Amino acid sequence: MSVHPKIWFLRHGQTEWNRAFRLQGHLDSLLTAQGVAEAEQQARLMGPILAQNPDILVSPLGRAQQTARIALNGAPYRDDPRLMEIHAGEWQGLSRDEIFAAHPDLATRDPAPLDIYGAAPGGEGVTAFRARIREVLNGLTAPTVLVAHGLWGQVLRAEVCGLDLADAGRLSNRQGCVYLLEDGSETILDTPA
Repeated sequence: MSVHPKIWFLRHGQTEWNRAFRLQGHLDSLLTAQGVAEAEQQARLMGPILAQNPDILVSPLGRAQQTARIALNGAPYRDDPRLMEIHAGEWQGLSRDEIFAAHPDLATRDPAPLDIYGAAPGGEGVTAFRARIREVLNGLTAPTVLVAHGLWGQVLRAEVCGLDLADAGRLSNRQGCVYLLEDGSETILDTPA
């Protein structure tokens, strides 16, 4: 397990396609009202973090950009295409039910979303996706805020915490919180209920 600078990871808020269990990948849909509220929850957590003047990198996809504009309270950030979600090839835009209907063998395995995206014909694949995330991690030189996507965050957190890639897709995948990654472990920062 490598040692990395402190990382605060924010998953974008809920989107219309998240709610419909539709694979987004590099496609996009808008945040729902719940997604906006989740980004506002993150904004309430970010004040003390932003006061530390961290580097901030954000996926260029619209849902991450929309979340960043809300959650970062106007702090400047850089777009980084390496933070985009895993590309789901021919399955982008399809619902999980549509994929399972066409591929019942996949459905019987009770796959995690990362496994579904990884199996997509013409998709990026989990190995290449992991390499892209490792490239980001290995380039961090200071405490950094990353605003990206659910599967991106699961693989990132598995890498930082020294977990097997096979376990990444079963990690929590919350919206509206901040994952603090430090010293090979994670802490979930959340607003009081």
